[in-house]
Amino acid sequence: MIREWTESDFNTILEIINDSAQAYKGVIPGDRWHEPYMPFEELKREIENGIVFWVLEHDGKPLGIMGIQDKGDVTLIRHAYVRTRARKRGIGTRLLRHLESVTDKPVLIGTWADASWAISFYEKNGYILVSEEEKSHLLRKYWSIPERQVETSVVLANQKWKKA
Repeated sequence: MIREWTESDFNTILEIINDSAQAYKGVIPGDRWHEPYMPFEELKREIENGIVFWVLEHDGKPLGIMGIQDKGDVTLIRHAYVRTRARKRGIGTRLLRHLESVTDKPVLIGTWADASWAISFYEKNGYILVSEEEKSHLLRKYWSIPERQVETSVVLANQKWKKA
């Protein structure tokens, strides 16, 4: 079952993000890694800035989360994570398809340039990498991230982006 998050899910969302983000350790630039990957206050700020999380549960247990953020002319997919023990079961794809169904706008996704598995996942789901120049422009326009993260990230877009 996929459902919109409630405040009682906050700690579970934090737990899933920090569990799943261990995959980035040693992959993303060392100056961008920290423990925990997503501190409590940062998640709180992200939600206050308009990210709405969706939770995929199986037998009442949350296995994956994915956020969506309306930025006016585009929708961002933010913080897409599946519990480490639940990967490779289609959870990410189901969440992504659900979030795509709740917006008519072009969808953009930012991820780490060295996270080849994440890029591959989005490409398998119909997303394409935007150019380096466009990436930098989009990350600065729609995301609030440090310049170093802009340098070390990529942006993928769905088919609606090409038509926009």
